[in-house]
Amino acid sequence: MKKKIAIIGSGIAGLTLANFLFKDKNYEFMVYEKNESLPLDEGYGIQLSINSIRILNKINFSKIKSENLYHPKAIDFYDIQNKKICDLDLTQFNGNKHEYTTLQRSTLIEFLKDDIYTQHLRFGKKIKEVSELKGKVLIKFDDNTNDLVDYVIGADGIFSNTRTFFEKKTNKPVFKNALAIRTILNSKSGLDIDQSKISLMMGKNCHLVIYPINKKKELNFVCILRHKKTVPDNIKTLLEKVVIQNPNLEKVFEENLKSWPLFATSKMLPSSNSKVFYIGDAFNGFLPTLAQGAGQSIESAYELFKLIKDERGNIQNIYFQERSKRAKIVRRRSNFNFFTFHLSSKFMQIIRNFFMKFLLKRKSFVNSYLGTVYKN
Repeated sequence: MKKKIAIIGSGIAGLTLANFLFKDKNYEFMVYEKNESLPLDEGYGIQLSINSIRILNKINFSKIKSENLYHPKAIDFYDIQNKKICDLDLTQFNGNKHEYTTLQRSTLIEFLKDDIYTQHLRFGKKIKEVSELKGKVLIKFDDNTNDLVDYVIGADGIFSNTRTFFEKKTNKPVFKNALAIRTILNSKSGLDIDQSKISLMMGKNCHLVIYPINKKKELNFVCILRHKKTVPDNIKTLLEKVVIQNPNLEKVFEENLKSWPLFATSKMLPSSNSKVFYIGDAFNGFLPTLAQGAGQSIESAYELFKLIKDERGNIQNIYFQERSKRAKIVRRRSNFNFFTFHLSSKFMQIIRNFFMKFLLKRKSFVNSYLGTVYKN
């Protein structure tokens, strides 16, 4: 008899796992989403290094139209005044058919939903109660429907509601006293950057990232800014702290801006139920300063799929140990970048810039710091 799996959440992690289960054909599964639809209007960008592209290619990622993707060749690092410090060649990490890729998040979601949308995705499903019945997990939803499954996969984000039903120990995300302010640009807005690359500008208590998300000359713009409130009183007023460091940025900030508070999970906790697993941000939420949020969601989904498919004993322990080991590497580098990108002391910025110029020319350092993440 086929094992039955319930995936809670239709983000990148949940949909990636669903696609592998669909392709395998040896499982019954359903994706349950509490919202009434998928957020296909979210136009902001994501970056996918080859660790995730290699996995996505197994489920026919190449069918996405090339005009909806971009393959930046390098990252250019600047100070906040737009003076170039150094650059990093991204092609050194690429492999056969695996290239560093940028795109809109909605483009990836659209691809991931294609095969499962009709038969394997249900909306408006909020968990009301869970229990165990005859060695399986019984999930009751608030619309009076239920499902009896062999495995429950929590893929419902950093504030995972699934955890509240199965775990006594909390894994509450921590607000990092920072906001992400995003928009989509149709030009460089007067900045002296190469828009075919990823541009990263570092300032006092802030950094900015600009990169192409397709071949239509649309650029994703995000400003990560230190701020003690989860919701700014006024975005434009808040951004004056950045504009005062470089007045040329004022044109960029005339766009339609949206802000998100940045949270991260400070610890990783194993599931207390052998039939319940957490993937993506539900396992561990990262800061965006290594651009690995989407990549780690994809990785965790594939790791769990392989363990379930191989029917290895003690899957829960194996998955947690391997995923924790991987996530700790990414978390350490994300936190370090968050610190170094935002140095407020001019003297410390000079020292940082000197070491960046030196270290990014050293292949051994680059492979140690980024290669272990990108190549996996």
